[in-house]
Amino acid sequence: MTNALILIVEDEPEIAEILETYFAREGFRVICAGDGPTGLAHHQRLRPDLVVLDIKLPGQDGYEVLAAIRRRGETPVIMVTALAEDLDKLQALRIGADDYVVKPFNPLEVVARARAVLRRTLGRGPETLLRLGPLTVDPQAHRATVETGRGPVPLDLTPTEFRILSHMAGAPGRAFARADLVDACLPEGEALDRTVDSHVSKLAAAGADGMLTGVRGVGYRLEALDAP
Repeated sequence: MTNALILIVEDEPEIAEILETYFAREGFRVICAGDGPTGLAHHQRLRPDLVVLDIKLPGQDGYEVLAAIRRRGETPVIMVTALAEDLDKLQALRIGADDYVVKPFNPLEVVARARAVLRRTLGRGPETLLRLGPLTVDPQAHRATVETGRGPVPLDLTPTEFRILSHMAGAPGRAFARADLVDACLPEGEALDRTVDSHVSKLAAAGADGMLTGVRGVGYRLEALDAP
């Protein structure tokens, strides 16, 4: 893990230098970019193991960069920004951020969170196909489909939504508390319980409606339905 390549996309040179120094001290390889387009070019060319991404960037802001990274694949992304509003956090998580750190921050905390995200993404072994009624979840291909009368329909999910669905599909019928889903599927740190509600609503709208049910005073349950 310590040989992992970290891409830091930050337009404030002092902050970028501090982060680069702390990551390098811990044995990570580091590359920096000062704007959105350069960050995306580095991402495409170097294929980093993790991206530390500011939101307010010249050229393209962090949300646009994150969306572009997600269209390419599942590179873990930690958002680092001066914005501290809950809506900004929710926006980053909905697009697919793996974690979120607010400035001013302790650089050691950023490195620690990066390690946690890398453990979660790089340390996973092979995962088997999950089938639950008409729902099929393929963790290795990062694809989920629902069987309909017209054939399988892919679900359009963010990485966080896919993690939630995979986690629940692994224990069908179990009632998951929101806190359990936050701990297992959402970023360490400042994840909000209502973020789970937002993601579950999106899952239902994407094709899992009827399989996902609310459990009063607890959270949510995923149950099989008969395929058409």
